[in-house]
Amino acid sequence: MEDLRNRLNERQYRAATEINGASLIIAGAGSGKTRTLTYRIAYMISQGIAPQNILALTFTNKAANEMRERIKSIAGRQNSYNLWMGTFHSIFARILRSEPDATGFSENFTIYDTADSKSLIKSIINELGYDETKYKPNEVLSRISKAKNALVTPDYYASNVKIIGEDQKQGKPYILNIYAAYVQKCRLANAMDFDDLLLKTNILFRDHIDVLKKYQDKFKYILIDEYQDTNYSQYMIIKKLAEPHGNVCVVGDDAQSIYAFRGARIENILNFRNDYPNYREFKLEENYRSTQTIVNAANSVIKNNSNQLKKTCFSKGETGEKIGVIKSYTDQEEGFLIVNSISEVFRKKRISYGNFAILYRTNAQSRVFEDALRRKNIPYKIYGGLSFYQRAEIKDFIAYLRLCVNHSDDEAFKRIINYPTRGIGNTTMERLQIFASSEQKSLFDAVKSKNIASSDIKPHTYKKLRDFVDFIENFTTKAFITDAFEFARDLIAESGILADLKQDISTEGKSRYENIESLINGIKEFCDNKKTGNENDESDLVVTINEYLENIALITDADNEKTEDADKISLMTVHQAKGLEYDYVYITGMEENIFPGMGSSIDENELEEERRLFYVAVTRAKVKVNISFSQLRYRWGKNEYNKISRFVHEIDEEFLETKLYDEPETNKSNSSNYTNGFVPKTSQSAHNTVTTFIKRPQIQKHNISENFVASDNKDIRIGMRIEHNRFGYGKVIDIDKCELDGRITVMFDDNTKKTLLLKYAKIRIVK
Repeated sequence: MEDLRNRLNERQYRAATEINGASLIIAGAGSGKTRTLTYRIAYMISQGIAPQNILALTFTNKAANEMRERIKSIAGRQNSYNLWMGTFHSIFARILRSEPDATGFSENFTIYDTADSKSLIKSIINELGYDETKYKPNEVLSRISKAKNALVTPDYYASNVKIIGEDQKQGKPYILNIYAAYVQKCRLANAMDFDDLLLKTNILFRDHIDVLKKYQDKFKYILIDEYQDTNYSQYMIIKKLAEPHGNVCVVGDDAQSIYAFRGARIENILNFRNDYPNYREFKLEENYRSTQTIVNAANSVIKNNSNQLKKTCFSKGETGEKIGVIKSYTDQEEGFLIVNSISEVFRKKRISYGNFAILYRTNAQSRVFEDALRRKNIPYKIYGGLSFYQRAEIKDFIAYLRLCVNHSDDEAFKRIINYPTRGIGNTTMERLQIFASSEQKSLFDAVKSKNIASSDIKPHTYKKLRDFVDFIENFTTKAFITDAFEFARDLIAESGILADLKQDISTEGKSRYENIESLINGIKEFCDNKKTGNENDESDLVVTINEYLENIALITDADNEKTEDADKISLMTVHQAKGLEYDYVYITGMEENIFPGMGSSIDENELEEERRLFYVAVTRAKVKVNISFSQLRYRWGKNEYNKISRFVHEIDEEFLETKLYDEPETNKSNSSNYTNGFVPKTSQSAHNTVTTFIKRPQIQKHNISENFVASDNKDIRIGMRIEHNRFGYGKVIDIDKCELDGRITVMFDDNTKKTLLLKYAKIRIVK
């Protein structure tokens, strides 16, 4: 800590060392907020504050682990180990497990993921006899999630006329009944979903003042990363914990508040000064990530938001290249031009593909870029796809593990009761569920009930059920005393899963077997890391399977990146790009009704959030930003004209490679005139495949030669001189003969460069 001043700039130093009272650290993109937060914690420890009295909350395990590793290198392993540091959900799950008497849940409760919740809600909808086409599980779960994050319990839901009125207006008056049944079944299953971890903590602190005081006394200093992303439920927990001492430090950037759709409230950071009137404010405005041009361009856009904390971000780095603008005729051409641009940078700079990211507003836009990348045989990865832990074979085995530590977990029971096949069919399960419901028992306990004979389950089928329950109970006795790796290894062998997977010799079967092997390896790695991370370095420490289950239940999408994907182009939505950075960023589909999204123009708050989302996209780049848009895009099978996004126009022209002009209104009705008044100008940057457009007088149509006969496009080669029926004479400078849409690039005699589709182009080879 002696050379702290040399490691931080002046504002970072003040933010890291003025540790008492309430602090608001407004940290612009790339301003070193994680570094500042890490040194603030290390400085606290150096000043004699016990690590166990410090609570540090993040939104991803990845962020928490990175901070812990940095603190370990500064303040020592034992100090970093004793910190209460982690995601909101992991910390609150830890508190809830420590207070079983107050919560009414056992310390081994299961944490349901989204798939588990949807499955349970679907079962409830069927049990209650509601129409699943009207009460779609996805929509019902979203409604319940919003209620929980607003601290609305089923009782309050039922008494709130406005909420009930909204459901009736939408033609779904029975959501309350589903919500109430869902809560009841979760309690019976000794299970909580992600939202429950926040809601139940709020209820715990509300109803048990002694428990609240216990944690208020414990957490004398509270730090929260990405405070602009907190929802109302998280906000209330922090407010209660910080009430006696007021030592709360929040770090965030209102300009990057982009998660309103999942409950985040920008008001939490905007109103911090009202909650803590004697607060200190620190502005981290120097961007260490991006060039001056990128930072200035982002500033010129975000200044149009009225709802913000004022700051002026700047960079002392290189001036950098101006923002590129890629204009395409169709979205397919947009994909082709972007991939060509990446290929050219890759060829000239000789950098890894991992330095490139293609961002889009919605997942549906990825298809054209995937197609273009596959045709060029360029490796890529898509964020937001099926995560490792959502694969069927992985969920199957994890269900075994879950049921061993929590017999009440009905979702796990239903998933594995007939895997591997035991001859237990749907009819048996329907009868068992009816019986369990009448007995108010879990499915597992229902099988053990002395009244099971009244369930109409046939004796030979009941024996299979009982054998399964006995098998699980046998492993339950080992679950809390056996090393997690040994436990999992024995369970997968004795359950018959491994034998079942080995029988499938197909490519898919081998892949499933390899995934299970990877899971077992992951459990071993988890155990080893826990043992070496223990403050006493006890190599004989038993790491139980329950600890492992909690760890994977709380993994976020941002924690799933694999090192083997490091040399691939990243494709993702802008939301998924938050917190990441790349040298070269392509922001695609920059058109009205796409970015900003359709309908957001009506609501000023939604429009400002869309503008913040664009700001996040721009500030992911370190070296170069390219923005693309298409004149035509298919919507439900019809080509529609698209107007360039207002956000592109909001970028000061001095930061763009070319000036922008609105296309004439008269062009909208006639697709053949979409490029009237525009002629391409080759960019002088390294990206000379990027075509930009300026307004010029319309050029005269080429007078086709008398002997013009279109040549066979298969005979065209690079370097050939050609004549085009519209654009005149030129030289072929590039050919991309992909399987479906072969293209050539031609430099014409008027010094314009065009990319043409071979299947449509009428070209004569000039001998």
